[in-house]
Amino acid sequence: MPASSFRPRRFDLIAFDWDGTLFDSTAIIVRCIQAAVRDVGGTVPTDKEAAYVIGMGLMQALAHAAPDVSPEKYPELGQRYRFHYLQHQDDLSLFDGVLPLLADLRERGHLLAVATGKSRRGLDEALHSVQLKGVFDGSRTADQTAGKPHPLMLQELMAEFDVPPERLLMVGDTTHDLQMALNAGCASVAVSYGAHEPEVFHALQPLYVAHSVQALHDWLAQHG
Repeated sequence: MPASSFRPRRFDLIAFDWDGTLFDSTAIIVRCIQAAVRDVGGTVPTDKEAAYVIGMGLMQALAHAAPDVSPEKYPELGQRYRFHYLQHQDDLSLFDGVLPLLADLRERGHLLAVATGKSRRGLDEALHSVQLKGVFDGSRTADQTAGKPHPLMLQELMAEFDVPPERLLMVGDTTHDLQMALNAGCASVAVSYGAHEPEVFHALQPLYVAHSVQALHDWLAQHG
């Protein structure tokens, strides 16, 4: 049997962000944010400005992306975002290589979770649409807990599975994910193929920056 079979796990629980980390949705979310802001008469954010807020809770993200939209229009802004997103929901899919990655981690005995800025309803629909029921042991969403980078999502997952901070790894594509991990006292790994540019990650001390799903898979196999 290869020596790798005997490698002990460094992390018992691996928590993944959803959009831009497992799910190839960044470009569509950016377009939906821009369309929603345009619909309510706000200044349309640039691609970079819209991508920056991905990972936050929905209303927190929209308010940040549209600072000139008055709070009274936030409900309409949220409705318009959901309208545009639903038009593209069937266009979204997992990144290539994600299913084998998750299967290998489960085979090694890792607990797997999702920690996302999506709503509970949105995550449940996404999990159903890509047939991932049963792959994850737990999940937390922004509307259940607190938006990133507040550490509550990770704190609740650690409490649920009785895992100490040093045994949890957060994997995400934004500075919000990495800051949440720091705030929770946990390690993180960043991926560069999502919403944020990789040069902003290093100040937040990720253990590794993966430039592809395969690179993430290989790193987790060796160091997870």
